[in-house]
Amino acid sequence: MGTVLVTGARLAPLPRRISSTLPHWAPSGPARGCQSKVQSSQPVLLKKRGFEVIRTPPINKGLAFTLEERLQLGIHGLLAPCFQSQDVQLLRIMKYYDKLRTDLDRYIILMTLQDRNEKLFYRVLSSDVERFMPIVYTPTVGLACQHYGVILRRPRGLFITIHDKDHIATILNSWPEENIKAVVVTDGERILGLGDLGSFGMGIPTGKLTLYTACGGVSPQHCLPVLLDVGTNNEELLRDPLYIGLKHRRVRGKEYDEFLDAFMHAVTDKFGISCLVQFEDFANDNAFRLLHKYRNKYCMFNDDIQGTASVAVAGILAALRITKKKLSDQVFVFLGAGEAAMGITHLLIMALEKEGVSKPEAVKKIWMMDADGLIIKGRRNMGHGKEVFAKDHQETHSLEEVVKLVKPTVIIGVAAATGAFTDQILKDMASFNERPVIFALSNPTSKAECTAERCYRLTEGRGIFASGSPFDSVTLENGQTFTPGQGNNAYVFPGVALGVIAGKIRHIPDEIFLLTAEHIAEEVSEFHLSQGRLYPPFTIIRDVSIRIAAKILDYAYKHNLASYYPEPTDKEAFLRSLVYTSNYDSFRGDTYTWPKEAMSFQTI
Repeated sequence: MGTVLVTGARLAPLPRRISSTLPHWAPSGPARGCQSKVQSSQPVLLKKRGFEVIRTPPINKGLAFTLEERLQLGIHGLLAPCFQSQDVQLLRIMKYYDKLRTDLDRYIILMTLQDRNEKLFYRVLSSDVERFMPIVYTPTVGLACQHYGVILRRPRGLFITIHDKDHIATILNSWPEENIKAVVVTDGERILGLGDLGSFGMGIPTGKLTLYTACGGVSPQHCLPVLLDVGTNNEELLRDPLYIGLKHRRVRGKEYDEFLDAFMHAVTDKFGISCLVQFEDFANDNAFRLLHKYRNKYCMFNDDIQGTASVAVAGILAALRITKKKLSDQVFVFLGAGEAAMGITHLLIMALEKEGVSKPEAVKKIWMMDADGLIIKGRRNMGHGKEVFAKDHQETHSLEEVVKLVKPTVIIGVAAATGAFTDQILKDMASFNERPVIFALSNPTSKAECTAERCYRLTEGRGIFASGSPFDSVTLENGQTFTPGQGNNAYVFPGVALGVIAGKIRHIPDEIFLLTAEHIAEEVSEFHLSQGRLYPPFTIIRDVSIRIAAKILDYAYKHNLASYYPEPTDKEAFLRSLVYTSNYDSFRGDTYTWPKEAMSFQTI
């Protein structure tokens, strides 16, 4: 007996002594009708063996494992006797996918695939990002969160409860990957427009990180989804035997703050000060407060505030390319004054100041309504930052009245108020403006302030529309066809994350989100603008994200925000060298003991 190290990517012809013990098809290659292809001439040493290999999603290739890999990794016989390329595997997934009747079923099958074969999962997504985006994220992810207790399969991410405050580091050490560069975290209190879903909110960070990879090329092995469970105030969930979280009401105040402090400290201590932490779906008060508290201390941002702001401003800037007007010519009415609205107004003011408008004049152009009506001077309990936008006007709860009064050029809905943009409002907007800008940005689709069809029909095709969730193309009676733009944060956070991670940026200023908005608007072609699109198609989202990341790196190095050195000379090429690929790797096993005389490999 001798120890043999397999060093090549191709096996030499198997000697008779071994081939006689294998199935009849082994020596001559794959079974008829199947394909076997070695993916790399430099196979990766894989120390996992046997059943563990095909139960580990990042390395499992299913029937794409070659004969030599099956032999070396100890999985020969654990797989069906056929070799199938990734293309064939993709075809099999799609044939089954196309038979499913509901989006929730489609979500489940894709998440099951991710739990089984990670590279094939991302190959499926990248084959048609525009088709699969609404399934793996908005709007279907909201439905998935609502049914999380029923559809729960293999656990994904870390669940850290408030009772774990003193040993968060131990929980982080339980995660199998060491080189984490991005964490997406939620406490589940304000999931999309659906409210407090507690631990069922885990679908949000897992969905966001899926888009980190699919849209931005960030390796899934560098990503960690986290659910911070502090309880829930959702009485229905507290009574639900299938609820997976803590069965008590939400913890508030000092204990909550100490828990968040402990979490941020533990993440930074474990993964480094340049580890990105993206906050998702926290309630308004906590979202603003925690952003203000942590933004200059950690590498973090809040996607609901800053990401939404960036994609909304990008849509506005693209709309101005259609209207041929300046930003300073616009007047805005917001329905909603929460995280999204405040983030958008803040970034709009920055953009207006960049155009030469003073901050007081910029504020005058923005009118805001919340659940208590128009924000006016003297009103009590306005909440975080709203007083800046208070107008000297009488109290009103009617959006129609405000629209008639202000005659805005742009109305933006971020209040999850279904149908709030009434027929009268849409007709009035068309009477004030040759090309009215109407953004119904609330998610999921069921919460949208109006549909694309109503906007285009009631404005006689002159409306410039964007939504938070996708809408189908609309054809009017005159034959005009419009493809509505979707103001999806996926245009923002994957590219921002890629740039921040690549440059090891330690703090993320708002200028990065304005820069991102400007670039997204530039990416929209004249052809797509003529179709009604305000955003580039998702078919090119990976390239758009890479170019956003390159812009961010340029900014970071100019302003001494980056800590990765030496500075790359060709930043786009540098970024492309880092992005994740869904192509299968070629593997070889560790050293094995086989009969010496039977092998034609080097004996050591």
